[in-house]
Amino acid sequence: MFEPKNTPLLSTSAFAERMVFWLGISVSLMALSLLVGMVGYHYFEHMGWLDAFLNAAMILGGMGPVSVMSTAGGKLFAGFYALYSGVFLVVCGGLLLAPLFHRVLHRFHQDSD
Repeated sequence: MFEPKNTPLLSTSAFAERMVFWLGISVSLMALSLLVGMVGYHYFEHMGWLDAFLNAAMILGGMGPVSVMSTAGGKLFAGFYALYSGVFLVVCGGLLLAPLFHRVLHRFHQDSD
């Protein structure tokens, strides 16, 4: 996926393109996760789309729910969505930081050779 350590370091423009690519992947996954959360709140809690967006965005962002859940299905969905969101935050952080860490380590290995 990334270049091996015995190849030259990527140019700054190629590295910027790589970062934009991984940012696009992260944003796409975030949009999909937000959509799933909105559909879940709309279905299980019978929220309007704006309220469903607000609750899904707040949980996905790590802030917590805005509305109190009133149905058993809504409470279960909110719990599982919150667990998913916590793991998702770590995954997106890894996707965004992996190219940067790779570049630093690649440069470090070039300096040692």
